[in-house]
Amino acid sequence: MAFWSKKKADDPDTSQAGLFDKFRKSLTKTSQVLNTDIRDLFKNDGRLVEDEFLGELFARLVRTDMGAGPAGRIRDDVATKFRGRKVEMEDILATIRDQVEAMLTQESAELSMADEGPTVILVVGVNGSGKTTSIAKLANRLTQEGNRVVLGAGDTFRAAAVEQLTIWSQRIGCEIVTGKPESDPASVAFATVQKAVDDNFDVAIVDTAGRLQTQTHLMQQLDKIRRVIGKPVPSAPHEVLLVLDATAGQNAISQARGFSEAAGCTGIVLSKLDGSAKGGVVIPIREQFELPVKFIGLGEGIDDMAAFDAPMFSQALFSDSLGKPE
Repeated sequence: MAFWSKKKADDPDTSQAGLFDKFRKSLTKTSQVLNTDIRDLFKNDGRLVEDEFLGELFARLVRTDMGAGPAGRIRDDVATKFRGRKVEMEDILATIRDQVEAMLTQESAELSMADEGPTVILVVGVNGSGKTTSIAKLANRLTQEGNRVVLGAGDTFRAAAVEQLTIWSQRIGCEIVTGKPESDPASVAFATVQKAVDDNFDVAIVDTAGRLQTQTHLMQQLDKIRRVIGKPVPSAPHEVLLVLDATAGQNAISQARGFSEAAGCTGIVLSKLDGSAKGGVVIPIREQFELPVKFIGLGEGIDDMAAFDAPMFSQALFSDSLGKPE
């Protein structure tokens, strides 16, 4: 069951133009850093591509937190195409855009849905990553597409998280399963999935307590949660989504490493992209862990979440300098 097939064609928010504008606005800070830095490399009559220029270009690319590896490959591509030639800024930006798109291209951003019975989605991440809000956005998106959704408030050690998720569930119109304060998170996860089975829900989304990837005992707790939700639905979880805060920059990479190993992550939700100048971090995350970026947060509103689209992402980064895609 792929919920994308239910998308309403007449919904203006789902139009390509409207979606592109959301991508562009959310990437404003990253785009400004990247475009301004590269613009500063040029004079009115262009710039000769030689070692000094290539070194300066590399340093500016690294500032977006894309990492030395991707920045180095972009620099080398520019050198191969243009070394010894005088180029204009637009030539360099177009080359970078094409390279970014190639690096971010992935097979699919669609969720893996159960062939029958409820689809179970486990959501993990560090404290403050935007996990609870991302769950609400995802639940809202799924509900609008016609799915019956139940949430599991598995962050039982933080009352504010349970309260926040409960409020979101009421606004969205989906159900929620909660437990007693400081109760076993695995019991809440189990109860949520069991309710999804008993009451014929399409999707169960289970929240987990925020934790650092270095907290071994808490990471082991995730393994327990995975085991118990597999009892009522043997194929569960169908997705383990890791929420990463785009403003964390390179720190997000160590988070991705710890969680992908301990929780068996299947995809990434990149949150707070609109508040970050470090949107380039999505590139090394994609390359190092080969985890698909499923969704990105495009703002603070409940509807501000989109499926990741590599061409749209790369176009949006350079739209102010190269124009919108046709």
